Amino acid sequence: MLDFSKIKTFPIAERENKFHLGMMLRAGDAAAPETVPNMPDLVEHVLRAKAEGGKVVVMMGGAVIKEGCGALLIDLMKRGVIDHISGNGAVSIHDFEIALIGQTSEHVPNGLRDGSFGMVEETGALMNRAIREAAAEGKGYGYGIGRIIEAENLPHKEESVLYNAYKLGIPATIHVAVGGDIIHQHPACDGAALGATSFRDFEIITETIASMGRGALLNIGSAVLMPEVFLKALTIARNLGHDVSGFTTANFDFLDMYRPRTRVLQWPEELGGTGIDIRGGHRQTVPALYGGIVNHPRAIALRAREGDAA
Repeated sequence: MLDFSKIKTFPIAERENKFHLGMMLRAGDAAAPETVPNMPDLVEHVLRAKAEGGKVVVMMGGAVIKEGCGALLIDLMKRGVIDHISGNGAVSIHDFEIALIGQTSEHVPNGLRDGSFGMVEETGALMNRAIREAAAEGKGYGYGIGRIIEAENLPHKEESVLYNAYKLGIPATIHVAVGGDIIHQHPACDGAALGATSFRDFEIITETIASMGRGALLNIGSAVLMPEVFLKALTIARNLGHDVSGFTTANFDFLDMYRPRTRVLQWPEELGGTGIDIRGGHRQTVPALYGGIVNHPRAIALRAREGDAA
């Protein structure tokens, strides 16, 4: 067997990155929901779910973070719209690096030539430490990353989705395929800790889905892993007798792909739900979702009532 302890790493300061904080989408980048087909309908379903006490769950792939949508999701969490945030391992890595250096997303072909792709020291060392510590305490992966961002007081922590979820007490779950993420290449990686923390997060998301009621679940840019996690979590919830039906699902992506179409849209509709297909790039669709929610008369009226109470 190859000796992973001999893997060579290098300082993150030496890496060129494709994303920086100047590219982050902000509240001022909110778009009208009408700019994206089916988005007005989805906004109505999300706000109806909140009004009826249902939970809103967001699942995502790493591109959502590295294309600068994190700040909009953070604001929706702070407004009480998002009740659970989840993603694959790439989500956690891009989010952590933004907190650490305000940049992320390296140029892969360059690093493949000399074996340096994904081999930065700080990302692998700190994230794997967070995962090991979380495993030792029976905590989840997402919780562990949010906590270490706070503990290390990383300079751009307020831009981190996982840190804000940790601070707000919102479940943030990360679901990994072992060997699929750059921090699995690091000498400090502990496969048992990865498995324990990601499985704990699977238990947590299953708990959320079991209590989702007439809520809404949005899959933004995950073509394989998150649709499969959702399918298994939903199956367990119903196996244990929870009447999870009549909820809304939405899939955001460029293309019509088999797993999101069946797992996220079609099969839940057979339980009496509503599936909504949102097509387009994340820098188009997420601002339209955000703008549709925060500028909706129902949301504005709610903020006015909160202001009167204050």
